[in-house]
Amino acid sequence: MKNIVVLITFLLLTSITSPLFAQQDKFIEDYLERLENSRNYLILVANTMPEDKYDYKATPESMTFAENFMHIGFAMNWHSQSLLGDRETIDWKNDTIYKVANKTKKEMIATIDKTFDDTIKLINQFDTTQLDDKLDYFGLNRTKRQILFLLTDHITHHRGQMLVYLRLNGLVPPRYVLFQ
Repeated sequence: MKNIVVLITFLLLTSITSPLFAQQDKFIEDYLERLENSRNYLILVANTMPEDKYDYKATPESMTFAENFMHIGFAMNWHSQSLLGDRETIDWKNDTIYKVANKTKKEMIATIDKTFDDTIKLINQFDTTQLDDKLDYFGLNRTKRQILFLLTDHITHHRGQMLVYLRLNGLVPPRYVLFQ
């Protein structure tokens, strides 16, 4: 009788928790597909702008095309490695990896591509039981799931500025890639 109660309890718990873990795993799978599509589109955008226009900016107070591009990498690195991966935060003022200075277009693209690789690797290994863990995000209490959304929103925001810069330079942006 005792074994039957234990078996029934086990089956009930498994039937409840198994779909929850499957949904979280599916979330990561869907998220990574979106992030990979975002990478491909961002690199298409970066390749479309001629290197001699990478210093273009719409207004004096705006970031240049290159600064928007590299800022995406810095913020992606910070969101993933520092907020989700618990690595010490890198300092923007002392950073040399994501600063534009003396970098070619090819070097910048390689840096962003590697940052996507590192981010995807971390998220692939992410413990999905931590998705609801909360942390301080500029004074706001946010879950790690929300941090993932903020990461992709940030990429989209700055990529959108880069797309406008293409148009302002008479260039046709690459066709939008769905599912980002």
